[in-house]
Amino acid sequence: MKFTRVFAFMALAGLAGSAYATNGYFSHGYGMKAKGMAGAATASSDDAFGGANNPASMAFAGNRLDLGADLFSPRREASRTGGGLNGTVESDSKYFLIPEFGYNHMYSNDLALGVTVYGNGGMNTNYKNLNLLGGSGKLGVDLMQLIVAPTAAYKIAPNHSLGISPLIGYQRFKAYGLQAFALTPGMSSDPANVTNNGYDDSFGYGVRIGYMGKISPTVAIGAAYASKMKFDEFSEYKGLFAEQGGFDIPENYNLGVAWQATPAVKLALDYQRINYSKINSVGNPSANSLLGVGQLGADNGSGFGWDNVDVWKLGMEYKYSQKLTLRAGYSHTDNPIKGSDMGEAMFNILALAVIENHATLGLTYTLASGNEVTMSYMHGFKNDVSGADPFFGGTDKIEMYQNSLGIQYSWKM
Repeated sequence: MKFTRVFAFMALAGLAGSAYATNGYFSHGYGMKAKGMAGAATASSDDAFGGANNPASMAFAGNRLDLGADLFSPRREASRTGGGLNGTVESDSKYFLIPEFGYNHMYSNDLALGVTVYGNGGMNTNYKNLNLLGGSGKLGVDLMQLIVAPTAAYKIAPNHSLGISPLIGYQRFKAYGLQAFALTPGMSSDPANVTNNGYDDSFGYGVRIGYMGKISPTVAIGAAYASKMKFDEFSEYKGLFAEQGGFDIPENYNLGVAWQATPAVKLALDYQRINYSKINSVGNPSANSLLGVGQLGADNGSGFGWDNVDVWKLGMEYKYSQKLTLRAGYSHTDNPIKGSDMGEAMFNILALAVIENHATLGLTYTLASGNEVTMSYMHGFKNDVSGADPFFGGTDKIEMYQNSLGIQYSWKM
């Protein structure tokens, strides 16, 4: 029955659109316990989400199955003043249900095998009332990335472990309302494959490796590295994304420490680095195709102009009673979109990943059976980016704030 639940939930996860836009298009955390602590989980082993956080943590997680879902609500607005097509418009897509799950089984005292399924996203916008990019009809994009991470972790010593998670990815994407880019002479290398071609999908692969060590009875440390996930190209959008429709997930790594300050209080601090600039379709300067450096779809064609980001996550856990554990956290990330006179604000009307600061709350209640119910809440504080528009003239401004509320049920086996 438990395996039936796992695979049914995998199917649900594969059908759900992912709309995260918190740390770029990565989530602020994976698993509701981590989300309640602003994502600080590299040196913790409280659940089966090691495939997304730190594979080595699964060696200490025990036998468990974690099923969760977030109701995510981003509020996004774009405007232009002083140029063509002036106005202000909000994205109509405001609520997304995003599932995730993890499973872990201890095959011996030292060896754990499991799987984590999670999503990325963030490039989901839907502007119905005004097309600020000059096309006909509504304007928007939809990107969903699903990652399945089978995981193996092994204790190389009683308090130290190594882990590995092959990353198997599926993504789908569509864009609509970008006719101005397709019809402008010489702007795209393949005008027929810029916009309004429906959904296209692709598969990719990568790997995450990790280490976790309990260096004293009260202090644990962790580190994890994920390679770039190389995906097949989106052939229906090879005239839009650089590298003939390429859209890979960037390499990233995280370091963490957790300190059990008292029997009731734990503090955790994580640092994460995401190298967006190494993915041409994401990191190439937005003005490249406007200045004749490279046509849309070419290797050096316009991207979203995103920079690499550093993310700091601080979380606290308080064991209020034997049954109730409370959590809180705060995280800060660099804004990958800087805004300038080079078109970043204009191109990122489609992908408003401007959030820098998040505050979180969470709790876990342990039932009489030993199973757990966990909840988390996140608020992403409003932020905006402005920049001159080299295509339409004037100044573009993009802004967003967000909230999410999640719940997770955990079986301990």
